[in-house]
Amino acid sequence: MNAAVVVFPGSNCDRDVIHALEKVSLIPTRAVWHKESSLPENTDLVVLPGGFSYGDYLRCGAMAARSPIIDAVRGHAERGGLVLGICNGFQVLTETGLLPGALLANSSLEFICRRCLLRVERNDTPFTNCFKKGEIVQFPIAHHEGLYFLPEKELSELEANGQVVFRYAALDGSAGADQSPNGALNGIAGIVNRHGNVLGLMPHPERASESLLGGADGLGMWTSIKSWLEGRLG
Repeated sequence: MNAAVVVFPGSNCDRDVIHALEKVSLIPTRAVWHKESSLPENTDLVVLPGGFSYGDYLRCGAMAARSPIIDAVRGHAERGGLVLGICNGFQVLTETGLLPGALLANSSLEFICRRCLLRVERNDTPFTNCFKKGEIVQFPIAHHEGLYFLPEKELSELEANGQVVFRYAALDGSAGADQSPNGALNGIAGIVNRHGNVLGLMPHPERASESLLGGADGLGMWTSIKSWLEGRLG
């Protein structure tokens, strides 16, 4: 199994993701510059990391979504390959149309950087099969535009389709808009596409993958991906 981490101008979490994948989870990983037109051969997972691609000029993720490598990422997703977008990567995925919705400015209009609690809404995806459904995990967040938004009709369809994978939560297990640090509708922190192979989330699992970092709940994402790929690839 092999992973590729796309690096845009302004990415600042690419090395964190590579470390979590390659050193912690033992998944061979290559960095891919955004101007490349193809992914490395035998890529199984593509990660769009966090950061401030193109300095967040124009609109978060909008310029990165038009990079040459995106056509290859889209083709990979259409073939059923795994794609993970974290924070700015989530914003890029919505700008490309690989995921529905948009990430708007936080309701506080302030940059938020802190740990937060999430409830795992689904554990039947390639990204969450090592978690328990309803499990409360802690990942950090660091963003100014993290308010997930969809018009009411589309939001209802997203919920009905079971596409919400992570929701902002409290220690007592309650989750939703009241627990959202950024005003995200329905407390949505992460979603998948209808096929379940593309995930976008605002919190950073790579920053919670070793106890040295203050918590290792994020390790469950990498072990889930590895387990799913091992089962698929035999």
